Amino acid sequence: MLQSSTSGPELPRDFFWRRLHSLTGVFLVLFLFEHLLTNSEAALPVGEDGWGFIRMVNLIHALPYLKVIEVLLLGVPILIHAYWGLRYLLTAEPNSWPSNGSRPSLPQYARNHFYTLQRITSWIILIGIAAHVTQMRFMRYPAESEYGGSNQYVVRVGMDQGLVTLADRLGVELYTEQDIKDVKATVPSDPPVRADKAALLGAQAREQHAEFVEALEHKALGADDVMAVASSEGAAILLTVRDVLKSPAMALLYSILVLGSVFHASNGLWTACIVWGVTLSARSQAWMKQLCVGLMALLAFLGLAAIWGTYWFNLYH
Repeated sequence: MLQSSTSGPELPRDFFWRRLHSLTGVFLVLFLFEHLLTNSEAALPVGEDGWGFIRMVNLIHALPYLKVIEVLLLGVPILIHAYWGLRYLLTAEPNSWPSNGSRPSLPQYARNHFYTLQRITSWIILIGIAAHVTQMRFMRYPAESEYGGSNQYVVRVGMDQGLVTLADRLGVELYTEQDIKDVKATVPSDPPVRADKAALLGAQAREQHAEFVEALEHKALGADDVMAVASSEGAAILLTVRDVLKSPAMALLYSILVLGSVFHASNGLWTACIVWGVTLSARSQAWMKQLCVGLMALLAFLGLAAIWGTYWFNLYH
């Protein structure tokens, strides 16, 4: 006797991965909004002279299991989206360019140009994010040590007149090379080992002093550099961001990354709404297009404000 099967056809693997690529892209749009909103508080008046940025960064870094959250909710979506995005990128055949007839050329359609720009901005984002993470999470990340009963966060920054007044407002101490030598010279030698409370506390204080000196020396100082020591990670990162964006060349590179990212995010969100069946009619797609253009303008404003306003306007002095 023949038995009929009630199971439908199996979904192709590519269908699943394309949907996952689209879904992770939507999630990363939300992260981009949060990231640019936080950074804009270092530049805009609503950030209260940088304190809004500091509070947001401290709040994020106070989350329990932050490393796990970063890996699972940020690292994994980025890797999935980047992997499949790179596959699409390497097999893409844009048709908005002029052609000699060997391949299709349809430059009269706006969506073809958007498709091409989506591929171009993919390269910008791929290279830009790799450079950004390397710079801010490895090369310029604060060194941490416990000293004086609290955690201290140490970053190397270039000296300027505005830094002195800003550091005073933020409660940040600035150490020159001579100041570091003076601190190092005050590290006491180890006394005879005893088991009483005073001896144990003294040993702990000496260990913390030595670790603080190590943090002060974790980067070599240039002729115009100082070490900034903050009692909060947010303040240390704010000074790092200000120092990086003090360079017009770096500000220009970050502007390219931000503009590429906000276009890619907004155009990708519009496409994702079609992929997931949110906008199927021409009317709903036109409405979503206006919404995505508005989102792109908002994100671009927040990003460019953070880049050009942090040092050059809000925190110059």
